[in-house]
Amino acid sequence: MGVLCYRVSHAGSGHFRQPEQGRGERASWRYLLAFKRVEGGILNSLEKKWQRWFPESAGSERTPTAQVGRGISKRFLIPAVILALFVLLSVAKGIYTEWLWFNSLGYGSVYVTVLKAKVLTFFSAAAVFCILFLGNLALATRLAPRKERRSWPWPVVSRLQALSKWSIILGTAALSLVFGLAAQSSWELILRFINQQPFGIADPVFNRDIAFYVFSLPFLSLLRGWLSGVLIITLIGVASVYLFSSSDQRTGFGHSKPILVHLSLLIVATLGLFAWGYWLGIWELVFSKRGAVFGAGYTDIHAQLPAQWVLVATVLIVAGVIIASLLRHKYRWLAYSLVAWVAVGILVGQVFPGLVQRFQVQPNELGLETPYIEYNIQATREAFALDRVDEQSFPAEPMPSRQDIDENNLTIKNIRLWDHRPLKDTYNQIQSIRLYYDFNDVDVDRYVIDGEYRQVMLSARELSADKLASEAQTWVNRKLQFTHGYGVAMSPVNEVSAEGGLPVLLVKDIPPVGDFTIERPEIYFGEKTDDYVIVKTDTQEFDYPMGDENVYTYYQGTGGVGIGSLVRRVSYAWQLADLNILISGELGAESRVLYYRNIRERVHHLAPFLMLDSDPYMVLMEGGLFWIQDAYTIGDRYPYSEPLDSGLNYIRNSVKAVIDAYNGSVTFYISDPQDPLIRTYQAIFPDLFVPMGQMPESVRDHLRYPENMFNVQASVYQGYHMRDARVFYNKEDLWAVPREVYASQEQLMEPYYVIMRLPNEEKEEFLLMLPFTPVNKNNTIGWLAARCDGENYGTLIAYHFPKERLVYGPSQIENRIQQDTVITEQLALWGRGGSRVIRGNLLVIPLGSSNLYVEAVFLQAEAGGLPELKRVIVAAGDRVAMEPTLSQSLQAIFGSEALPTEGESKPPPSEPAGVDIAALVLEAQQHYESAQRHLRAGDWAAYGRELEALKAVLDRLEGLVA
Repeated sequence: MGVLCYRVSHAGSGHFRQPEQGRGERASWRYLLAFKRVEGGILNSLEKKWQRWFPESAGSERTPTAQVGRGISKRFLIPAVILALFVLLSVAKGIYTEWLWFNSLGYGSVYVTVLKAKVLTFFSAAAVFCILFLGNLALATRLAPRKERRSWPWPVVSRLQALSKWSIILGTAALSLVFGLAAQSSWELILRFINQQPFGIADPVFNRDIAFYVFSLPFLSLLRGWLSGVLIITLIGVASVYLFSSSDQRTGFGHSKPILVHLSLLIVATLGLFAWGYWLGIWELVFSKRGAVFGAGYTDIHAQLPAQWVLVATVLIVAGVIIASLLRHKYRWLAYSLVAWVAVGILVGQVFPGLVQRFQVQPNELGLETPYIEYNIQATREAFALDRVDEQSFPAEPMPSRQDIDENNLTIKNIRLWDHRPLKDTYNQIQSIRLYYDFNDVDVDRYVIDGEYRQVMLSARELSADKLASEAQTWVNRKLQFTHGYGVAMSPVNEVSAEGGLPVLLVKDIPPVGDFTIERPEIYFGEKTDDYVIVKTDTQEFDYPMGDENVYTYYQGTGGVGIGSLVRRVSYAWQLADLNILISGELGAESRVLYYRNIRERVHHLAPFLMLDSDPYMVLMEGGLFWIQDAYTIGDRYPYSEPLDSGLNYIRNSVKAVIDAYNGSVTFYISDPQDPLIRTYQAIFPDLFVPMGQMPESVRDHLRYPENMFNVQASVYQGYHMRDARVFYNKEDLWAVPREVYASQEQLMEPYYVIMRLPNEEKEEFLLMLPFTPVNKNNTIGWLAARCDGENYGTLIAYHFPKERLVYGPSQIENRIQQDTVITEQLALWGRGGSRVIRGNLLVIPLGSSNLYVEAVFLQAEAGGLPELKRVIVAAGDRVAMEPTLSQSLQAIFGSEALPTEGESKPPPSEPAGVDIAALVLEAQQHYESAQRHLRAGDWAAYGRELEALKAVLDRLEGLVA
């Protein structure tokens, strides 16, 4: 080892001598000599360049050759080269596979745009840092005294002083990497700044377009922060060079005018960035949280704004004083100026505005803050699209009339009785077919069935490979054979099967049969498809079970990325961390890998700048299955707009993404072309988005107003329906979401979809709605609805109820249900019988000029049996009824002639011919039981009506007997 060290240390010298060695050592010595010659050539070249850059280092023992020759050996060089190659290949592999995936979807240009932005941002930032930092260090090296080193008592400082300039270059490269990556992470913000689109709305204080606050101000703040970091690091580096240089009384650190000028310029530049920060803080005042509402208030405009300008001037003055103090060697001036800066920052920047807020504003808050409250109300309504709400009065009569029932027959037929939670359990028990199928979620939509507009519930039958038997959890099964789900289950929202309690299925079984033809029922892309699969292999894919046999298939689609070549197989084996992709003999030239199959993950990977709705839903159209994923553009930089708890204060449902469940293709339709954010992203990615006009009618017919968006708007509207600043300040008319009982537990009501006819409209339409109550009160005060059909899509309508009289709220109706002895006795009896009683959603259904309240009751065995719909509770006015069907409950309240709902038998005609006597007897019994219930409740009017209805049925029976 000693001989080897001797040879390595003298390999580059001119007096190299080869000591004695044996024959076996000569060969290794020749290889080492050749290696050192190559290495020496490289180092000599580096040394020449170094001496050209830094002439003063010529002849120094700290040249690159001397340092590297002593520090690098072959055992460190080879691992370093291998590590560098591994990192480069890993990055190249990631870029290659990402480009293949984006290109397979037709969005290769999108990835190129992102990659180009990241690369240009990284290298631009790294180059700027390198030039500033290394240039200033080179200047400092030239300006520093070149005499004997100062002796330091601390070993660490002495070691730093001995660092070679080659080490400085390596340090500069590392810092350039850090600052380049820091800038690269903000590629989206930079592209948004470059491609920004105007809002066409100015803020009320500075009269700047909102785009300045959303796009420009964040970029300027980013740029200032990045430059501040660069200058601070550069200043520390330059000061270190000067500090560790040799010095004496005449040429030292404190007496060299060039050094002082250099340091002064760096300090002035740094202070200039501080002044720039104070200037940017002026515009940040529109996001102040100091006043009565979010946004610049009285104190911000009349105290903080002048204070910001004083701070800007103070920093500039301090910069001048620092220059003068350094040049004149008046170091006390420097200390005094810094102390003055801190004092002004505290007294003027913080204390003065605080005093104004406490002693001038708080005692007169409403009077002084009124204009700013009005700014906040207007901006918040604009930012959450509440300025588009059409507000109307609704009479909210105590009880619907018989005429209301007759004129809203289609609404009655589409009242949703099935709740998505018990229905999901029912689907999983009666339609899963095999243990590895799973229904993940139940969605509400509408279809035209037999010429009639119907509201339905449907769910995709997805494959859950985790549910395969443990013995079947093999790589071939999970990745090649069990690759897709199959079909859907669909049922009307209000029908119950003849067997009792189960849904009537419009689409069912495997292969799917029913009212819709599905030519492509396979689901390769869904909500539970979290793993990758490989198709078009030599292994047949499981398609669906058929009796005791299974049907197999091969993928015929165009989705996925081809992995027929060796390069692609190696790349994806590495990317997906699965060696089987490389070594499996089942893969062929046509094989394709499908990954990012979860639809939310897929859309997010294509457009990470969009926030996605939590509830994508499936649509049956053109013989295939498609997913619709709502996406939002959001922001937290809208001036004066009140932010939510998450910080969000701007939102638009600007994109509808449609995903093919078989091929995985994704199309982004712009649903709100007026949104400046989506127009900005469209300018950045012109090939990503498609205008709404190109959306097929079959897709437009199934667009829904998204629940997440509606929930956000509803939560804001609870306070911001008030437009008068005084009323808003006093919170005189604050609303809240009502509470309901679900499965014996009280909870907040959720928005729900309905088919109904709005007041003064000609026909029924699909809506999303939610009622409101006054805060801390239980009566209903209004409701908000979002229209979903045709040209009215996206329109919000708010109906305000009269405030001078009581309109029952959901919780009051729930209390009345619990106080009905007949209902509570029946529910208690079921509960004692080993069944779990599930009270579904309470729906408030506007009918005519009043409201109808409907709640379904489900029974489920405690051991986990099928949830069955057993009763329907209807409340109207002062009446409550619980019967086996909605039709019977309506009859109990409105009389025997109330219209039946779809799927229920109509009462027999009054003519004797063809009349079913048994049906009349059953009807008479129902009227008798209903009359007894009203008698116990003390409702004499309803008791009389039921007796009259009973008499009419008995008269009809008497006529038949006669």
